[in-house]
This record gives sequence, C-alpha cells and structure tokens, in this order.
Amino acid sequence: MSQAHVLVVDDESDIGALIDEILSDEGYEVTVAGDAVEARAARGESRFDLVLLDIWMPGTDGISLLREWSELGDLDCPVVMMSGHGTVDTAVEATRLGAFDFVEKPLSLAKLLRTVERAIDSSKKSSNTGRSMLPSLLTPIGRSPLMKNLREKVQQFASHDSPILFSGEPGTGRGAFARYVHGMSSQADGPLVNMLAASITDGNAEAQLLGSESGDDVHSGYFERAKNGTIIIDELTSLCDQAQKLILSVVELGEFSRAGGHQKISLQARVLATVNADYEKAMDSGKLRRELVSNLNILTLRVPPLRDYAEDVPELLNYYVDKLVDSDGLPFRRFSVAAQNRLRNYPWPDNVRELKNLVRRVLMSDSGEEISLREVEDELSTTSVANEPLVKQDLLALPLREAREQFERAYLQQQLALCNGKVGKLALRVGMERTHLYRKLRSLGVDFRSASTSGE
Repeated sequence: MSQAHVLVVDDESDIGALIDEILSDEGYEVTVAGDAVEARAARGESRFDLVLLDIWMPGTDGISLLREWSELGDLDCPVVMMSGHGTVDTAVEATRLGAFDFVEKPLSLAKLLRTVERAIDSSKKSSNTGRSMLPSLLTPIGRSPLMKNLREKVQQFASHDSPILFSGEPGTGRGAFARYVHGMSSQADGPLVNMLAASITDGNAEAQLLGSESGDDVHSGYFERAKNGTIIIDELTSLCDQAQKLILSVVELGEFSRAGGHQKISLQARVLATVNADYEKAMDSGKLRRELVSNLNILTLRVPPLRDYAEDVPELLNYYVDKLVDSDGLPFRRFSVAAQNRLRNYPWPDNVRELKNLVRRVLMSDSGEEISLREVEDELSTTSVANEPLVKQDLLALPLREAREQFERAYLQQQLALCNGKVGKLALRVGMERTHLYRKLRSLGVDFRSASTSGE
C-alpha cells in the first residue's frame, strides 16, 4: 500500500516546515503550499489523501478556499482546518463546506497525528464525520436548573427567524449562545458570520457591512456573506455611529446596496447581536442608538454571570481540562475536592473566560497530578478593586477583618447611594446612631462630606 500524501497549506513557513518534518518522520509524503495559489497548483498536479488548511492567510483565507473547492465539487479528500483563534466562530461554516475536524495552534504533536490518522482512515466520509464535532463546540456547558432553562429558551428562540439580543457581562459566553442558536436553527446549514464591532470604523463601515463594487471588481460585505445563514454582531456598544446607522437601515428596510453600486440586495440572514449588561447607560448617553436596539431586541436573552450558577463550576473545570489537554497537549491534572469547593465560592468577576484561563495556568504549571487548594489560592488574585460591586469581590481570599471591612464599605456606599447621599437618612436606614455612623464612614474611607450637608 502506498504512503498517504498530505497537502499542508499555511502562510507561516516555520509552521509548514514543522508539520512537514513531523509527518515525514511518521512515513507520510508531504507537500507544503504557502498560500491559496500554491495550494490550487499543487492539487492540480497531484492527488492528496488529506489537506491541512490554515484558516487565517493573506489573500484568500482558508474558509474561502474550502468554499471554492466545495462549490466546484472538488473535495475528493478530507480537509482539516488549522487556526490559532476563531475556530468555534467558523465551525458551522467550515463543517457545512466539508471540513473533517480542527486542530488548534500552537500545534499539539499528539493531537495532530491522531487527527491525521482519523481523517485519512475516514476517506470519503469526512463531511458527515465533521458534523459530529458541532455539539461539543456549540452547546453551552452546565447542568444547573438555570443553564437547563436557558438552553430550553434558546431552543425555542432558534425556531424563529427574529433578531435576538444577547446581553450579559463580558466573558459570560454570549457569543457561544448566539452560535448555539444558529446551530439549532433552520439556518444551520448556512454560513455563520461573526462581526467584531470594534473592527468597524466610520471610514470603512459601508464597505465592510454592505460590500463594494467598481466595474467587475466586487467585494461582498458582512451582510451579503451571511446570505441564508446568520450574522452575529459582537458587542453593540463598540459600534461606531456610522455602522449603527447602516445596520439600522438594513434591518428596517430589509435590503441594501453595495458601496459604488445601485442594485438592491435583499437581507437574507438572521441578525443576532451581543451587548454588555449595562447597555441602558450607553443608550441614555447617546453612545448607542435606542432605535437600533429596538430593532434587534425582538427576542432577548440575558446570559447570567458564572457566580449565578456556581454549582456548574466543577463541570466547567473538567470540561476545560479535557479540552486544553486535547487541543494544547497540556498535562492532565485533576482538581481536588477542596480546590473545586473553593472555586465554587469564588465570584469570577471575568466569568467563564477567567475560569478557562485559570485552568490553562494550573495545567501549564505541571506540579503533580492533583491541583491542590493551596495552588488554587496562589492563582486567585487577592486584590480587590475599590469600585467593584460586592458580588464580584473575593472575600474568601481575605483575612476576617479585611473581609468585614470590604463588606461594610460596599454595603454603606450602596446604601448611601439609595439614600441620595443623605447621611441622616442613611443612619435611620441602617439602624446606627449618627455619631457612630460618621466615625464608621471615616474609618472605611467612604466619602460622605459633600453628601452630609444635604443630609442634614
């Protein structure tokens, strides 16, 4: 039996050389292409048993090249996508086009070889096999009643075509829920286009969103690329004003024209958007157009902070241990019961994103199979931001006296705000004698001087 022939497409020459060396040592025949042009030429000259295709390349990116091969009916071997970031965002689109699997950068030798072996063994079955990875990539984790109810609500929303607004704190996984909606919807076989709002400026908004044309030179914008699929607008409050106006027009009219063009193009994509939990403030200040939000919040979903479903923390820890061991080749380690209990009671101010980063750090330390309570304590920050809400402060990391002071300070600051800065009213509300209350406020560093005159 002849050796399998693998085509590696990656613009980073050192990555291509590394994969070439690894696979050649395992007995594979390897051809390396530095971009889409070289990849097309290589496939025109030889037949390959597998293609390893980088997603992010200058010129024609990996997804576009995969789409090209798919539309031409030219996928005669499994294709494995490679990317250092954004693989989840492109999972549905890539697998729809026939991708067998993903490997993440930096490459794990064991993961790479395992994936190559599976892909070649699967031969022509790559498309169906590739779809089997979607549930693990898209389904939000958690067995708590809160997460179960949230998933049920998302499944109900998925059956409609209306826009959905996902609100929540940064790091809560709003984008994951949006991708889950797409995967459960009737648009699941269509493209999933993720638009990072912060990347759009007043100067490029029209071309980026609507596309552009000049003679025969036509470039599709985000809305057009999402045809028959879904577009996710990531973080509305980061949108420039010009982008807000354009999106509002497209959503209200249901059509648009490319920059430099005159033909009307129908909007044939479902629009999902994420926004920060305090977006009302952005609307009040005029930073975020209220009419845009009104058009996008036909359905709304609040994604809760991790502290609201802390019982799911052990499952999340195990999930990310397995994921990072598999994707990054990190050593397997197990969280002790004491460590898990500590993390269940940690407020997670940066939510699931913070949990994933913590898991990565403790796995990288490779200090034995078990992750102890002491190691977790060393990883958690013991500093607290003065203006941080009490629910986000890690009081368990502090000595009793400091924890009590943190609580009292936050409690009195928030009570003072409820009393409109009136210290006299505060004394009645908290049940303290006024002279004693003044001393307490001074000792805690709570600024009440400007408020005290109005409180008399």
